[in-house]
Amino acid sequence: MEQQQPDPKKKESKGGNGLEAYSRYSTIAIQMVVIIVITSLGGLKLDKWAGTEPVLTVILSLLGVAAALWLVIKEAIRNK
Repeated sequence: MEQQQPDPKKKESKGGNGLEAYSRYSTIAIQMVVIIVITSLGGLKLDKWAGTEPVLTVILSLLGVAAALWLVIKEAIRNK
């Protein structure tokens, strides 16, 4: 009897699927935090420079949250 060779193009799922999903979602979470922190800190620096204390921090923080949500939605649609 001839033994069949496994197809190298096929992925075997031996629990690696959960680790792959964890990796993907943790990467997205880290990206979200980085985006929000950078925009918030940028708003603080611009507020100190321009003398408009809470205005630019609030605006840039909200833009950072919107950008982070856009990233999550884009990744969710791509991974469907």
